[in-house]
Amino acid sequence: MEWFKKRREAKAEKRVKIPEGLWVKCDNCKEIIYKKEIERNLKVCPKCDYHFRVIATERIVHLADEGSFVEIDCDMTTTDPLKFEDTKPYKKRIEECLEAHEIKEALVYGTASIMGREVVLAVMDFSFMGGSMGSVVGEKLARGAELALSRQIPFITVSSSGGARMQEGMFSLMQMAKVSAAIGKLKAGGVLFISVLADPTFGGVTASFAMLGDVIIAEPKALIGFAGPRVIEQTIKQQLPENFQRAEFLLEHGMIDMIVGRKELKSTLFKLIQHLMPIRSTK
Repeated sequence: MEWFKKRREAKAEKRVKIPEGLWVKCDNCKEIIYKKEIERNLKVCPKCDYHFRVIATERIVHLADEGSFVEIDCDMTTTDPLKFEDTKPYKKRIEECLEAHEIKEALVYGTASIMGREVVLAVMDFSFMGGSMGSVVGEKLARGAELALSRQIPFITVSSSGGARMQEGMFSLMQMAKVSAAIGKLKAGGVLFISVLADPTFGGVTASFAMLGDVIIAEPKALIGFAGPRVIEQTIKQQLPENFQRAEFLLEHGMIDMIVGRKELKSTLFKLIQHLMPIRSTK
């Protein structure tokens, strides 16, 4: 018995502790993958091509030429016009988000270049209150569209949002009309607007600017819709088709123009800009 006990103790001593945070489990294929391998692959699973959600700053690094992005209105923060409170005050929720994130709202926008072409780039961040569109997000989007119009350069948005921000009530819903009107002026002025839909894109964002692009691109398997499938099924009293609200289903039914993987997105945007808004000769 002593001999068996010593063997077990020797085996226990040989166990090596693996530091936490080195490995990531894919939400789709459930494979365990080295974290740095995922990061090198732009947060795309090398086994099944599953696109992990990325924060706004990571998205900007993926799309913009190195060092070209210049953020605008970075200090713009929301107020609490309705003095809203549910399980906790709205102000408290905002404070917690500000402590946890480097950004100050659910959208970051500014000027950048994509393979040498100047653009206005606006990126939503789902990790900041579900990427919800409140007054500040709507104002930033409208200003981004106005800037693109004044400088006659393409406007590109990347959406990842649960929809309008409920804590701002009607003020939030008004942003849908405001941003849609700004996009309308952009189109009337002949400026290209490309809308990229990431997982997930829902609610008032889908119902406004996200589906108004001259070209609408989605990432593979992104969830896109207005209401959730359970709400729709309860309303229409019918079972929904398989993979309903996935990017592939929407492409098949003509709701979006193309599905582009994250690694090809930058080059695809450049090609679209070159074809649809070529640089005019000054001669």
